Amino acid sequence: MPKMKSNSGAAKRFSKSSSGEYKRAQSHRRHILTKKSTKRKRHLRDYMTVSKADKSLVKRMLP
Repeated sequence: MPKMKSNSGAAKRFSKSSSGEYKRAQSHRRHILTKKSTKRKRHLRDYMTVSKADKSLVKRMLP
């Protein structure tokens, strides 16, 4: 039986936390940052967990 491959795009975007949840970065922090407030950019720094609806999809992509 060959090794299972993880989806390389998903591997770059998601990581598993110690509690078993999948972490993801938030969007809207790549460019055009001058018009966004400091508070808004600061809150976008934090990682969020993947929603319950998408958890099974992420789990399948990262065996």
